[in-house]
Amino acid sequence: MGKKGVMVVDHPLVQHKLTIMRDVKTSTAGFRQLLREIAGLLCYEATRDLKLTSKPIQTPMAEMDAPTLAGKKLVFASILRAGNGLLEGMLEMVPSARVAHVGLYRDHKTLEPVEYYFKAPEDLSERLVIVVDPMLATANSAIAAVQRLKDQNARNLRFVCLLAAPEGVEKFTKAHPDVPVITAAIDSHLNEKGYIVPGLGDAGDRMYGTK
Repeated sequence: MGKKGVMVVDHPLVQHKLTIMRDVKTSTAGFRQLLREIAGLLCYEATRDLKLTSKPIQTPMAEMDAPTLAGKKLVFASILRAGNGLLEGMLEMVPSARVAHVGLYRDHKTLEPVEYYFKAPEDLSERLVIVVDPMLATANSAIAAVQRLKDQNARNLRFVCLLAAPEGVEKFTKAHPDVPVITAAIDSHLNEKGYIVPGLGDAGDRMYGTK
């Protein structure tokens, strides 16, 4: 656990896969596959404290009261477009989850987010909402996305990312101290263009083979 409200998932498999993703020689296909795999591992940590209830079932050997998830189905909220890479892996773990999409792009001059799309399930106030985006760099997009969801009555939120910068963590936790951050690593710093160093480049471009 890092600073208050921030969990760094230092599991050996996560760190090994992250190293391969950082490598500039990793292919687009390899990058996408690894992102899905890490997303599943991060999903385990982000959902570790989900409430359980029980229901009676019949196994091949006997009847039993077996544990099952309680409450309304959770929501994965993807910050487009790069968030979809984490979303796919997390849906493999929780295929019944609902999905929200928050379309934001970063103005490269101001580094501020501009919203172009929003669609979310109803009853967000009664669901755990896990917001996903590979990078927490300047944190501007993450802060805006979480605020947009709060404006739609989301009350129980978590933010999951692959990499974070100290500057982004500081800014995000100040803006949303009630929203825990789960990440695979906190890197050194942001460069003058707002990219994480050493990082792994632009996650969306590496995922989709664009520039």
